[in-house]
Amino acid sequence: MAREGDVDESKRATLRRFAALGATSPLVGFAKESDSDAPDALVGYVAATPGAHFSKIRDDLQLGTGETQHHLRRLERDGAVESREDGEYRRYFPAGRFSEFERVALGYLRRETPRGMVIALLRDPEASGTALAERLGVSAPTVSKYASQLEEAGLLSREDGYRLERPEALLLLLVQHADSFGPEAAELAADADDIVSYDP
Repeated sequence: MAREGDVDESKRATLRRFAALGATSPLVGFAKESDSDAPDALVGYVAATPGAHFSKIRDDLQLGTGETQHHLRRLERDGAVESREDGEYRRYFPAGRFSEFERVALGYLRRETPRGMVIALLRDPEASGTALAERLGVSAPTVSKYASQLEEAGLLSREDGYRLERPEALLLLLVQHADSFGPEAAELAADADDIVSYDP
């Protein structure tokens, strides 16, 4: 079991790491009114993990709920970050950096099954719903449910099988933020040159 001092040191190290990212951000000036590393860490974290929802930000930075709310509210008020509702989540982004399509896409790419579907369709544009279910280890109804959501969000067409809308934009988001999406996205980024000629 971790001792309290170890937990505090882990929190400080995490905040310092993301604060270093925040300190190199063009938005650095927004976080300077506080003696805490938390504002810079939040700016750095949101820049590195755009589309992360509130609970993930709070937990990854090991902050309290009230502390996270306070600093994010201030950063949003000051124009450093922006947020959008996404079902039961509120997702955060660096202010002015992403289009509405990109913000919606990032919200879905932060979810494991939709992200897996997008990656699979980038690799194999002809993949069927059954093939996607097998590849992702989920049921066909699960794939169908998320396909419906992705279609409603403007990321997928189901007119003739499954076809990604704006696949180059989706690939670019995955490549640019691959480290924050996990190993499958990192592998995709390594193969991006072969996929970039994608032609549905």
